[in-house]
Amino acid sequence: MSDEGHVLVVDDESRLADLFAAWLQSDWTVDTAYDGDSALETMSDDVDVVLLDRRMPGLSGDEVLAQLRKEGYDCRVVMVTAVDPDFDIIEMGFDDYLVKPVSRDELIQMVEDVSTRSAYASTIQDYYALVSKKALLESEKATRELKDHSDYQDLCTRVAKLESEVDETVAGMSSHDEFVGAFQDLQTEN
Repeated sequence: MSDEGHVLVVDDESRLADLFAAWLQSDWTVDTAYDGDSALETMSDDVDVVLLDRRMPGLSGDEVLAQLRKEGYDCRVVMVTAVDPDFDIIEMGFDDYLVKPVSRDELIQMVEDVSTRSAYASTIQDYYALVSKKALLESEKATRELKDHSDYQDLCTRVAKLESEVDETVAGMSSHDEFVGAFQDLQTEN
């Protein structure tokens, strides 16, 4: 069992799920599920990161994600999918998004990045998730389309508000210990 954490790979393309698992297994404990129902059955509180395909027969990745959040699992979720992002991602409860095809290095880096976020306070986790969605949409959509979309404008407002809160928190800290504490997920918050 790895000291790094526990990853659940969910993809209906079993060969791809197994490949992702093979890439990760030297540094993480890895489980695989080949459909949404199996993902929910395999899910446990021990899972730190879920790599989740969006388009699967039966329960879609979007439905699995909604169920994970509804059941209160405190894990990071990365959508790893061939579905190009659209404005529907704004309200989805994932932490990051990778569009297939994905390289080994890209996948490993993403798991490391989102695993690190687990130690952050919830405001900072929310900030990272929203910034990721904003950057993803900006890379996929024309400036005019973004400007005209109210959900995107709301997202920008939420990012700015959280950025301001994070900046105020960091600026008001008088010691290294306080700074480090802001980036830790305190048990009292849960």
